[in-house]
Amino acid sequence: MAFEPPPRLVRALGETAPDGEEWLAALPEAARQAVALRELTVERVQVPGGRSSLVVLVRYADGTPAVLKLAPPRFRPEAERAALAHWGGLGAVQLKEGPAGEGVLVLERLHPDVSVRSLPEAKALLEAAGTLRRLWVEPPAGGSFETVAERTGRQAEAMRNTAGGSAAGALVEAALAARAELLAAPPEHRLLHGTFRQSKVLAGERMPWLAVGPDPVVGECAFDLARLVRDRVEDLIASSSGASITRRRVRKLADSLDLDQERVRGWTLFRAVESGVRALRVGRPRDAELLLEFAGWL
Repeated sequence: MAFEPPPRLVRALGETAPDGEEWLAALPEAARQAVALRELTVERVQVPGGRSSLVVLVRYADGTPAVLKLAPPRFRPEAERAALAHWGGLGAVQLKEGPAGEGVLVLERLHPDVSVRSLPEAKALLEAAGTLRRLWVEPPAGGSFETVAERTGRQAEAMRNTAGGSAAGALVEAALAARAELLAAPPEHRLLHGTFRQSKVLAGERMPWLAVGPDPVVGECAFDLARLVRDRVEDLIASSSGASITRRRVRKLADSLDLDQERVRGWTLFRAVESGVRALRVGRPRDAELLLEFAGWL
């Protein structure tokens, strides 16, 4: 089978990964080797797939369905493996194999085309929040996961370098100030999903909904809600009441998970501005406009 990377993955790596072309060139052979090593039968490449990995639907020799996932080193697949192993299938997709090749994971098969985004918005947020709560556990002793302070420190530096003199400057300053205040006294130290949103919660057999695709990080829980708050941002921007809906969403999500509203708002602001500035940097002005308008509501 030809392991052709989906266009979405090709575009995303072209924007974010300096070594993206090299990794993509080696991908078909790496996928063939991973399949042969495990004696898997390939069904199909998942399309449109993700922005950071190739996802292939496969079966073991006994017919058991699984997912083969290949990701470049810059997207930290080994950290994903460690987090999934620590969660042990509680709230997240189950890791089916231990370490067996850099950048290669074999995972439990969920329903790849059914996420909580298929539900009405209020129900989707409720189910997503319930799934996320199960992931917030003590990190493993001696673990080497990146911290929220470390990750956002790199992002903050890139924001300063990109936004200087631009119209986003005031929002960047507000976001950086919010980050500094939030990091002064984090209320807890938990293993977080890191990139959680509705599309990261898929229907399963063991449990109705399970999280996939973590970019794990250790820090406070409010950080993990920030991306969920802005889900369906295009719909929010198109709505005449988008600003009030956003503020209400912050309040409801914080209350449902017993978190401080201001900390959820602050991390939502930082992460929206960071995403908006990054979109400017890679030449996606429309996405940047949406994200920065959203951030302005906070």
